[in-house]
Amino acid sequence: MQAKLQQARELAAALGYIALNTHDRLATYALADTLKPLLEPTRGKAKLFPFLRALETAPTFGSATDFTSCCRQFQARHRRRGVVIVISDFLFPGGFDDGLSFLQWHNHDVFCLQTLATSDLRWDFVGDCDLTCVESNEYRRLTITPEDAKRFEAAVAEWNDDLVRSCKKRGIGLASTMCDVPSDVVVRDILRHGGLVAS
Repeated sequence: MQAKLQQARELAAALGYIALNTHDRLATYALADTLKPLLEPTRGKAKLFPFLRALETAPTFGSATDFTSCCRQFQARHRRRGVVIVISDFLFPGGFDDGLSFLQWHNHDVFCLQTLATSDLRWDFVGDCDLTCVESNEYRRLTITPEDAKRFEAAVAEWNDDLVRSCKKRGIGLASTMCDVPSDVVVRDILRHGGLVAS
């Protein structure tokens, strides 16, 4: 999670820098069980360092991420049409479909930037294990068989395929990256391909 969090901060910093440098209005939020403002709407190059400090010092908080509730709170705050970029692994307990619908409520241009770790996609451990969710602190003791590992990998692949289908259905741009890919490479590739556009 730490690697994904660090990459999310770096990606947000790069994209926020572009917005402030072009004098676009920028607001930044963290999301968990609720939506937490990190930077209230602002604009201009002079706000770059406050923006970067807000990202750097943003603590983790809350419990299991409620994406739908966060998106509902966001659309209530932002009724003027704008660009919304969500940086996340999108592995939300309650799914992402309803949240994406809320983000488009006021005709926002929505783009999803998915950051994943290898451990999100592949399960390498077989046998007895103690698992604690880093978000909810829910604890389980499990015995993982090779068949369980295969089912896990298939379920995650299907989840990510559903995200692709959901974004495509709504005309939402989506880019996915692994957290070990340097953030400047990710942003450069996004810009080279014309931005976060729906395929």
